[in-house]
This record gives sequence, C-alpha cells and structure tokens, in this order.
Amino acid sequence: MNSLDANIRNSKTKGDLSSIRNNGGVPAIIYGGEAQNEKVSISKKLLKSLMDKENFLSNIVTLNVDGKTQNVLPREIKYHIITDEPIHVDFLRVVPGVKIRIEVPVQFINHEMSPGLKRGGVLNIVRRKVELRCPSEKIPENLVIDLDGVEIGESFKISSINLDSEVKPTIQGRDFVIATLAAPTVMKEPEKPAEADAAAEGEEGAEGDKPAAEAADGDKKEVDDNKPAEEKK
Repeated sequence: MNSLDANIRNSKTKGDLSSIRNNGGVPAIIYGGEAQNEKVSISKKLLKSLMDKENFLSNIVTLNVDGKTQNVLPREIKYHIITDEPIHVDFLRVVPGVKIRIEVPVQFINHEMSPGLKRGGVLNIVRRKVELRCPSEKIPENLVIDLDGVEIGESFKISSINLDSEVKPTIQGRDFVIATLAAPTVMKEPEKPAEADAAAEGEEGAEGDKPAAEAADGDKKEVDDNKPAEEKK
C-alpha cells in the first residue's frame, strides 16, 4: 500500500497556499465520512513519485497526518495551467462498508504465451479502464486478463474477469467487451492488368523508334546539302 506523510496546514489566503507550493509542498484536503474535513500539505516530490504509477487514482493511500494514520483514496488532482505541476489534491476517506464508484485499469499478462499474437494477431483494446462500484476496502488494484493460449478471434468480456461478490461494474444488463484478438490486416498492392503492361511496352517501343526516324531525315538533308550545284538546279 502506498503511503505519504502529511502536515496539518492553517492556510487561509492565496499567499499562504503559494508559500506552501514555493517550499516544495502541495496543498490537499481530506474529506468524507463522519469526521470533519482536514486541510493538509504533502511533499510534491513524494506525490509525483506515486502519481507515476498507472493506477494511482484507484489505489488506497495511507496518510500519516502528524503521527496519526488514515486510509484515503485520491479523487482529484489539479494541475498548474502552464507548468502542468500538481497544485492541489482531494483525498476521500476510506470508510469500511461504504461503496464508491471508481475506475480500475485493465492489465493484460502473458502476451508471449498467446498463439494468436505469435501469428501476427492484433490485441484490440476496447476498454483500458472499467468503472466499478464496490466497498472502498475492496477496490481491486487492477483487472487482470490472461492471454495464455488465446487464439485469433477470441474476445474478453467483463464476465471473464473474476470479481468479488461485492464488486460490480456500473454498466449493468449486458456483458460488454473489454478486448478482442483480431486477425492481422495486410495491405496488398493490386496487380497490373496484362493489357496495361502490353500498352506500356508498346508506348516505350514507339518512343524508341522516333529518334531513329528523325536521324534518317537528318542524314537525308545533309546529303542533299552536299550535292553539286549543277544537281541542285
């Protein structure tokens, strides 16, 4: 489980928030449950190291707030409009038994064990994340799809993933597709018709004969010019 140290902040003005950011911190708020909202600040360096993980927004984080720990879930991150650096984070308290909606990433494993992929098949991913509704303490880290033995033409639906009985997709009433293993598509250049080849060769031959005819005319003219004056008369 990921963890972060946090400090209670008493910032009330924009200047106070700017001071926190200028000193390498990120303002944050903890909300949810029966407890009151808490304003805290966390290290931007440590926050970014956790944000580099693909499933940061679907993983529970243990916050150590001035020596007191509590589990939270990152819900929203605000970024600077120019630098794209994080400038504020909202954390939701994890309350056992309380269900929430959350997007969980899909993970594909054993690519090298798929006969279909070895033959050039293409893994067409329809959904890289699936929205679930579940208790906050039962959020899956990711949804795993095993490609071992998978052939071209096979598809993966939400029903093919083993979920806890309390974990349900928010899309109900249909077994939606997550990914398919499609056949490779190869663009083949069309062959030229035989008539077109013959016509092309005929044009090349005609162009090749033309200079010879022009040369013959040139020779005739040269001979005429060399005739004695009497013959020209």
